[in-house]
Amino acid sequence: MEKQNTRREPGIFCQGELSDSPREECGVFGMYDFSGEENVASTIYYGLLALQHRGQESCGIAVSDTKGPKGAVRSRRGMGLVNENFSAGNLQTLMGDIGVGHVRYSTAGQSTIENAQPLVLNYIKGTLALAHNGNLVNAPELKRELARTGAIFQTTIDSEIIAYHIASARVDATSVEEAVSRAMDKLKGAYSLVIMSPRKLIGARDPIGFRPLCIGKRGDAYILASESCALDAIGAEFIRDVEPGEIVTISPRFGIHSDRSHCLRSSKTARCIFEYIYFGRPDSVIDRVSVYNSRILAGRYLAQDSPVDADLVIGVPESGNIAALGYSMESGIPYGQGFFKNSYIGRTFIKPGQHARESAVQVKLNPLRPAVEGKRIIMIDDSIVRGTTSDRIVRMLRDAGAKEVHMRVSSPPFLYPCYFGTDIPDQDQLIAYGRDVEEIRNIIGADSLAYLSLDRLPALVDGLPICNGCFSGKYPVEPPTEDIRGTYER
Repeated sequence: MEKQNTRREPGIFCQGELSDSPREECGVFGMYDFSGEENVASTIYYGLLALQHRGQESCGIAVSDTKGPKGAVRSRRGMGLVNENFSAGNLQTLMGDIGVGHVRYSTAGQSTIENAQPLVLNYIKGTLALAHNGNLVNAPELKRELARTGAIFQTTIDSEIIAYHIASARVDATSVEEAVSRAMDKLKGAYSLVIMSPRKLIGARDPIGFRPLCIGKRGDAYILASESCALDAIGAEFIRDVEPGEIVTISPRFGIHSDRSHCLRSSKTARCIFEYIYFGRPDSVIDRVSVYNSRILAGRYLAQDSPVDADLVIGVPESGNIAALGYSMESGIPYGQGFFKNSYIGRTFIKPGQHARESAVQVKLNPLRPAVEGKRIIMIDDSIVRGTTSDRIVRMLRDAGAKEVHMRVSSPPFLYPCYFGTDIPDQDQLIAYGRDVEEIRNIIGADSLAYLSLDRLPALVDGLPICNGCFSGKYPVEPPTEDIRGTYER
């Protein structure tokens, strides 16, 4: 089907939008306590709280007792935040020594309880619980293949397609790891998976390595998590990252085991650069690269490449703050707090009506007049996507008495959509598409505007191969002509 043209002028809100940054994808967490002494659901809860920044639409936990009836899974899923859906009481009903958890933001599939994860499948070989972060580019093709065999779908997400292909392969595979490997042979795109079988916890990462996944240990328990900050939150030791294309099995018999015969290797890898610019928590280390250091360096490069005389450097909370600190360190211009952020307003705070939607931004973010009044301000943000809030934030600073507002962006201009699990929309919704920097500056009302150069990106991650397709249009995997939501324009 054809996509509707949803282009609108920058500065006009659509329902559900509160920021001009891309929205997150998902966070996954898994745990297996070999001692059997711990109810893992409580620890998974705290791990998901640490990953809450990766998705706020829905969440869920599924657990099993490896010493009880084989394949008996207890699960709970809900819409909204982790602490809104789980309590000490209902966590006690999720008794088990192995489990998986998930926080979700929908990049494909509707925001409904049916699409919340983990997904739990009962099939001929037992049970399977799966949590997925990423997006498949060949999901429609795989879904049609399953439908021809009689599969009935309960969700609109590609995670269910992955689960079905694993379950189908498991029928005649010698192990669940082999089934995962055979399913991965068919998958194209981005995926980090945490899978619970009756006696094993499995982690898998796509051969390109788009999305992060790491391994931790606490006592006799082993953990899989999207980011190392979740390991820190539960007092676990970071062991290592799951490598691109690797399938890791965690079991009492072998501990952490990776069978090379089941792993998929690619001639190229490409981590999503936006994990470092925006998605990752600053206290995380992803593929041996500190997110904090990456953002400091981005700010330093902005100061080197796009200097301007000013009195104060500020960041747009929270994701712009560290790059702003880097800009200040390099330029010598003092760093300060220019906004108060209301931490009690969630990312889904929306009221009907245009006026209420516009005022929602200032309810969440308000300038500190004593800090900015009479000053020339350099404001750092991580990105400008649609241009829906940047003009309003600039105006807020001017209304608070700022003499000048110079905007610096710690990423290049978004010119192309993302197909791998980040909510970068089609080109006709991107403010930078078809406009030069001066035109964008004029729209948002800043005194000057500059972006981070595309050439600077590799240095942010110590030369690690990256995907920068949303900036360059060069993707490490051929983009799709369609996905679950409809037809892409190429």
